Amino acid sequence: MQQQTPFDRSHPFLDGNPKLLLIDGKWVVSESGKTFVSIDPSTGSALAVVAEAGPEDIQHAVRAARKAFEGPWRKFKPFDRQQILLKLADLLDHNYDELAKLESLDYGGPISRTVGRRRRHVGLLRYYASLAVSIHGETIENSIPGDAFSYTLREPVGVVGGIFAWNAPLDMAIWKIAPALATGCTIVLKPSTEAALTALRFGELLQQAGLPDGVVNIVPGGVAAGAALADHPDVDKITFTGSTATGQAIVRASAGNLKRLSLELGGKSPNIIFNDADLEAAVPGAAMAVFANSGQSCAAGTRLFVQDGIYEEFVNRVAAHGKKLRVGDSLDPQTEIGPLISDRQMQRVLGYMQSGVREGARLLVGGERHANPALNNGYFVQPTVFADVKDDMTIAREEIFGPVVSAIRFTDIDEVIARANQSAYGLAAGIWTNNINNAHRTARALAAGSVWVNCYTNLDPAVPFGGYKMSGQGRESGVQHLESFLEVKAVTIKIV
Repeated sequence: MQQQTPFDRSHPFLDGNPKLLLIDGKWVVSESGKTFVSIDPSTGSALAVVAEAGPEDIQHAVRAARKAFEGPWRKFKPFDRQQILLKLADLLDHNYDELAKLESLDYGGPISRTVGRRRRHVGLLRYYASLAVSIHGETIENSIPGDAFSYTLREPVGVVGGIFAWNAPLDMAIWKIAPALATGCTIVLKPSTEAALTALRFGELLQQAGLPDGVVNIVPGGVAAGAALADHPDVDKITFTGSTATGQAIVRASAGNLKRLSLELGGKSPNIIFNDADLEAAVPGAAMAVFANSGQSCAAGTRLFVQDGIYEEFVNRVAAHGKKLRVGDSLDPQTEIGPLISDRQMQRVLGYMQSGVREGARLLVGGERHANPALNNGYFVQPTVFADVKDDMTIAREEIFGPVVSAIRFTDIDEVIARANQSAYGLAAGIWTNNINNAHRTARALAAGSVWVNCYTNLDPAVPFGGYKMSGQGRESGVQHLESFLEVKAVTIKIV
C-alpha cells in the first residue's frame, strides 16, 4: 500500500486533467499521442499525466516560433517587451506560493527552499526587464579614406531552443525565457520529463502577460525531442543546462547550421578551507554547499579541501552538521533535505557511496538510503561525508549529483590550487579564509567561472554564472547573458 503522508498534496494545477503542450498559443496533445507520468519523489506517487513531445511537435513549435519572430513579435518595442516582463514578474509574485508548492511536489525541493526563492525569481524577471531597454550599438570612428560613418546594431539572434534538466525547474525556465523576451527572440522550451509541471504552469502566466502566440512554446520531452530541437535548421541558438555528455551531443547536433550555443554543464567544484577560516561560518557553509537541494546542483562544492591544521576537527564538524539535518517530505516545513528526483538517481548516488567505501575512503556519516519507514516510498538518501579521499578516487573525480562530500587534506596554497584545477570541470569554487592575500591569490588562480569567498552559491541576477573547461561555455545572468541572444551588425555609410 502507498505510504500516506500528513501533508496536503492537493494543488489547483493538479486537477486530474492531462497536461498539454503549449504550441503557437494553444494547449495541444502530442502528435504521437505519447504521454509520461510526473512522479512525486517524496512518495513515489503520480502527480499528473503529461503530453510528451516528439520530433513532429518540435517541428510545429519551431514553425510557430519563426512565424512569431518574423510577425507580431518584431513590432514590439523595447518598452513593450519590458512591460511584458514586468507584468510577468508581478504575476509570478502574486502566484508564487502556488508555484513553489508545485515545484516541491514535482522535483522534491523542500518547501522552505522553494518558497524562499521568491526574491530571486521575481528579481531575475525584473532584472531582464531592465535590460530590455538597455540594448544599444556603438558609433565608430573608422579609418576608411574619405568620409564614412560606421555604427553597429544589436539584433535578436532569432529562434532559440531552450533545453534544461530537472534540479531547479523555475530557475532554468526563467533563465531561458527572460533573456529571449528581453532581446526580442522567440523560444521553444523543452523541460525534462522528470520535472515539467512548473514550466507548464509558468506558461499559463506567460499567456496572461500578453505575449503573442508562438513567442514562447513549451514542449516537455525526452531525448528524441531534445535531439530534434538541437538539430533543427531553423533554430538559431540553443541554450542548455544539464550534463556534460548531453552538452557534447548538442554541440555535435548544432553543427548543421552552426547554431549559437550557451552550455551550462556539470561540475566537480572545489571548496577550500584554510586554517584561518571562521569555522562557525565555514562548517555550515561547506556542508550546505553540498547538501542543499539534496546535492542536486551542478555547482555543489563536493571536493572539500581542508588544510591539515584543522582537517580532523573540520570534517568531523561537517559530518555532525550533516547528521543532524532533517531529511523528509518536501512539503514538511521542517525538512532541510528532500528526496532525490527518481529511483534511478537514488540508485546512482547509492552506487557512488558504495564506491567510496570500496576504494578506501573513510565514511564518517551516511552512506545509505534513509532508514525512516515513513519515507520508504520516496527517494531519500542520507547526507554523507567521506574523509581521507584521494584525488584519483571515483567520488573525487565524477559528478555524483547527490548529498555526498569528499573531504581531502592539503598542506599549502600552491598545492591546493594545483589539485583543485586538476578536474576536467570548472564551474564554481569556494574559498574560506580571513587572509585577504589567500583569498585574492586563490580566486585568481582557480579555473572556475564563479568563485565565492566566505560564502557559497550566492547568486545575483546582475552577476554572470557559467563555467570553464568541461563545465560549458557562455554565461547566465548579467549583461553577458543578454549578449549571447544578440547578433552584432556593422553598418558603414559613405558620405558624399
